[in-house]
Parts: sequence; structure tokens; C-alpha cells
Amino acid sequence: MKFRTVYIICKKEIQSLLNERTLILAIMLQVFIALFSSFLMVGLTSMYDPAAISRYSHAEYGIGYAGNDSTLASYIDQAKDLKVYPMDLSTGLAALSERKLSAVVYVPDTRPDAIDPIRVTLYTQQNDLQSAVVNVRLKDAFVAYEKELRQVRAARITEVPIPLKFPAQTEGTDFFEFVYGLLIPLLVFMPAIISSAMIIDLITEEYEHRTLEVLLTAPVSFAEVIWGKIAACLVLVPIQAGAWMVLLQMNGIGILHGPEILFHVTAGSFLLVLLGALTALHYRERTSAQFIFSTALVIVMLGALAFPLNPLNLIARLSIGAIGDEHWIILAGVLAAIVLLSMLTTKYAGIITRRFIEG
Repeated sequence: MKFRTVYIICKKEIQSLLNERTLILAIMLQVFIALFSSFLMVGLTSMYDPAAISRYSHAEYGIGYAGNDSTLASYIDQAKDLKVYPMDLSTGLAALSERKLSAVVYVPDTRPDAIDPIRVTLYTQQNDLQSAVVNVRLKDAFVAYEKELRQVRAARITEVPIPLKFPAQTEGTDFFEFVYGLLIPLLVFMPAIISSAMIIDLITEEYEHRTLEVLLTAPVSFAEVIWGKIAACLVLVPIQAGAWMVLLQMNGIGILHGPEILFHVTAGSFLLVLLGALTALHYRERTSAQFIFSTALVIVMLGALAFPLNPLNLIARLSIGAIGDEHWIILAGVLAAIVLLSMLTTKYAGIITRRFIEG
């Protein structure tokens, strides 16, 4: 195999890829998202943990209160950004439907020391971001009211419950889990998935456009053509993943062990690209190859997540510096698999070449 020929083919394929509008738009979209990753982080975290967005709200929310017990009303009125308006239930629900109130709390006329439980009903807007903020604000008031009711009804307790002491949760823990446990691993592995799908298109188009015969009659081997396409797909991975990490750091998200992360992402991408190349060489038809490869990729990823040091966990621990030298052992195993798949890819390309010559 002539490496100069592989380089020429790789350069040609990269130039062709740069002329593809779909790829350019995909890269621009990734860069645009990364530039506003702080905003993205807040939006996605609101789905991951709605309580996390409450710290960004500073508006005052009106709460309709229907009930004679003023204890809960006082707790709600003391909560941050909440204002209580006493009214009957029907008036409160009408104001809520007109969005004049953010929520309505109904407390029945049950004495605090009564035998029956006190059922508090909360009415909020459906599918509304404001409701998530109001629910977080009301949660502390409800918890405080519950503690007071437990004290009033403490005489009924015949057995002393075992106290549970949980460690205090530090500020920003939810953001820490979301950013380093989910956002960063998914972003840096996104180029790997794109490249593995791209290699299938580059190989199958030779069959679909019937240009394979022309390539095999040229003074290059089919293996050199395949490796040129693989190199073109692979060279984009560290560039995109590195750009992701730089843009995230520009948004104030610190990432440790950047070079090690690029090593693992590039090696994992190399493995996926080789698997995609073998799939394309075997099925030779774009739709079938993409379907089989995507299905197999999902199954493999789900199986990999069952292991403690799966790719996502590995990148997360590297980015915060919470891993030892064992990640080099995993990288060595991936490199060994790459060597085996590389030999298989070259051999398979040679078999195709011989079949064409003999046929």
C-alpha cells in the first residue's frame, strides 16, 4: 500500500466533503450550538432538573390561596418571589385560567390537630415553564408546613422513627452532573457518529454510481481508495471534538485532560469508522448498510453502558480528573481492536479487487 496514494485520495475526499452543503451546515450548526452552550445548558437542564432553573427567576408570582388556615399562607408569603392573594377557589381558578395568577393553593377546613389528613391541592398552568419555577418556590413552603403539622400531631407517634442524615448538597451539583456526566461526553462523541455514517456513504456511492470499475482500472488499489476515504472521515474527528472543548471552555466550562480525551475520541471514532467501512463493503447498498450499522451501533452502545468504564463514563471522569492510569489500558485495548479491524478491512478490499479482476 502506497501512503502517498492514500494521502492524495484523502485530500480529494476532504475537498469533496467541504463542497457538501449538508456537511457544512451540520458543522456550522454544531459550532453555533457550542457558541451558546451556556444557554443550551440552562435549557436542557430545565428538562433534566426543573429545580435548577429557579435560581434564574427574579419575577414575582401571584399565588391564589383558598382556605381558612393561614399557616400555609404565611409560609408561602415568606417564600422568594411569591405573593399570596386570599380568595375563594372558584375566583382563583378563573384568574388562573386567564393567567392573572401563577398558581392556586386550596387547603380544606381541617384542623391541624384533627385525625383526618390535610389534603392540599395545587393548581398550576399545564406545560408551562413558569409552573416549574413556581413548583420549586412552593416546595419549601409545603415542606415547612408539613414539619409544623408533624409537630402538632407528634403525640400520636408511638414509636420513635430512625433519623436519617444525608450529606448537604453543594451549590450547582445538578449542573455538574448534567454538564460533565451527559453534555460533554455526548458532544465530543458526536463527530465520531457523524464520521462513521459518512464512511458508509463514501463507499456505497462508488457502487451506486458505478465508478468502482474506473477506480480499479487506475494505478491504485481498492484498499488504497478505502483507506483514503477512512482517513478523510477520521481527520475531521479531532478537529470537531477539539473545537467543541474549546468553545465549551470559552463558555466557562472547565475541562481537564483535553489531549487524553482527544486520544480516546479519535481511537473510538477510528473503530466506528472501520466498522462502518466493513459494513459498506459487505452490503454495498447505502440504505441497507446504514440501517444495519445504525441498529448494531445502538445495540453495542447499550451493551457498553453496562460496564463501569464505558466511553461516556470514561470521558466524564477524564474531564474532571477523577480517573487514574487505567484509561490507558482501555485505550490499548481499543488500539488492538483497531489493528485487527484494519487488517480485516485491507484483506476484504483485496478480495473485492480479485473478484473484479477474475470476473
